[in-house]
Amino acid sequence: MTHIKICGFQRAEDALVAARAGADAIGLVFVPSARRRLAVEAAEALVSEFRSQWGERPGPQWVGLFADQPVEEVNQTVARLRLDAVQLCGGELMAYCRQMTVPVYRVIAVDPALPQSVILPKLMILLQRHTMAGHQPVLDTYVSGSYGGTGQAFDWQLATDLAGSFSISLAGGLTADNVAQAVRQVRPWGVDTSSGVETDGQKDPAKVRAFVSAVRQTDKALEPKGLARLLGRSWR
Repeated sequence: MTHIKICGFQRAEDALVAARAGADAIGLVFVPSARRRLAVEAAEALVSEFRSQWGERPGPQWVGLFADQPVEEVNQTVARLRLDAVQLCGGELMAYCRQMTVPVYRVIAVDPALPQSVILPKLMILLQRHTMAGHQPVLDTYVSGSYGGTGQAFDWQLATDLAGSFSISLAGGLTADNVAQAVRQVRPWGVDTSSGVETDGQKDPAKVRAFVSAVRQTDKALEPKGLARLLGRSWR
């Protein structure tokens, strides 16, 4: 099944909606300049409230989003909140990534202003480098002055070409209205959204549920059937 990560939560009740809907990962933003940024104390209260209501049963992965912040700060936040992974959204180098104490989602920005012939070779090098390091690449739209979460998409054909060789997560402008098409076309390892499930800057429970449902229904439709399942291939 396609991995679903929803980021930018600021209230425990919204995170619970996403978890109950079937999201695989919940992202909390700690990037200083981000609109959805949480102070560590606020995040700690959110996670504590969530866990008290969720109980001991298996739940979604907790992911902290950071960008160009000191290694010690990131790892301390991870330990304090017992995060499962980090998503690095800035210009962090491989040496920085190796110092993380938990698995890494690595955002790789795709500049829609550049021709595919220019950006594709660069993306392939970055994807190979991070894949070999055990990181999960996240392709997101480059927007000047932003670390992501802008709701802007890039050309999915580029992602489709890359998904044939790399396990990628697709981000940038995904909503309940277009994520099914994205999954059908790109066949990514995962999908990632934030503003795409918001109304007036706040998480919208109906949009969260619709997003997860659209992905799961598409996954089901793409499942191999009958003999194709046994042979390890799907009929289209």
